[in-house]
Amino acid sequence: MRRREFDGRGCTLVNTQHDPILTLSADVADAIAGGRPVVALESTLLSHGLPPGRNLAVARRLERTVREAGAVPATIAVLDGTARVGLTDAELERVCAPDAGLDKLSLRDVGAAVALGRSGATTVASTAALAAAAGVAVFATGGLGGVHHPVPGESVTWDVSADLATLARTGVLVVCSGMKSILDIAATLEVLETQSVPVLGYRTDDFPAFYLRSSGHRVPHRVDDPARAAAVVAAHRRFSDSGVLLANPVPGEHELDRAVHDRLLAEGLELLRERGVSGSDVTPVLLEHFHTASGGASLDANEALVVANAALAGQVAGELTTLAERTR
Repeated sequence: MRRREFDGRGCTLVNTQHDPILTLSADVADAIAGGRPVVALESTLLSHGLPPGRNLAVARRLERTVREAGAVPATIAVLDGTARVGLTDAELERVCAPDAGLDKLSLRDVGAAVALGRSGATTVASTAALAAAAGVAVFATGGLGGVHHPVPGESVTWDVSADLATLARTGVLVVCSGMKSILDIAATLEVLETQSVPVLGYRTDDFPAFYLRSSGHRVPHRVDDPARAAAVVAAHRRFSDSGVLLANPVPGEHELDRAVHDRLLAEGLELLRERGVSGSDVTPVLLEHFHTASGGASLDANEALVVANAALAGQVAGELTTLAERTR
């Protein structure tokens, strides 16, 4: 049996033996207790997706962006066997350190990391689940995982991101810029439809593809302001426990040139084939190729889109708080 305990340092979810399981920072705990908006942020982007130095600058920029949007940031990671929702600056520095040696934790890995006292950065799936467990209902990230294309010679794939199943059963709004074009976006959208996860396009009719503003696929629903997005989320929660996906295209000035993108993608796929890379190692290798071969343009796009998503998430979180206050 577990219970929540509030004190001056935050809120800790503990079992009857008082072993910490899930700890909230003081400002996150205070915000949740006071009914104020909070936005979750993942840590895998910081520890595995961005180069040292820039990752810490982006981490601080994301938290600052969420605050400027009127919400409290809650960067999530597992440190020394404790799942932490909201990090101190020293903990952010630890996550971003070149020698941090953090594991990459999907949801299936969190329990083992906690029980074995390990440290790791959280993916979309684990961040969403830990955010929901802490009472945080909005999550900003860069891109969603999805369905991979079959490997050459195969007609089907079993390589499907845990992000999709987690979103299907976790009532969190995920604000992202679609998914990377290496994925089978059509199949991913079909899975989301099957799992009854609403997909919204923010000021767009086209589903974005991370570095590109359009994947060539339409979104089922479009919203043009944070209040309308919040209204959809609130209405959906009346009927379903699943999450909601809000797709926010990369800012136009930071979109990669499509010809450059297609060349880098072809090169990256060939690199994966040559190295025999598969599974969870695909995305880090592909990102590193994009970052290196684009002369940093993809890094700029990555930072721009995740910052834009953090700002939008903060605005929608505020609108959700307003809606909740009106219904009390």
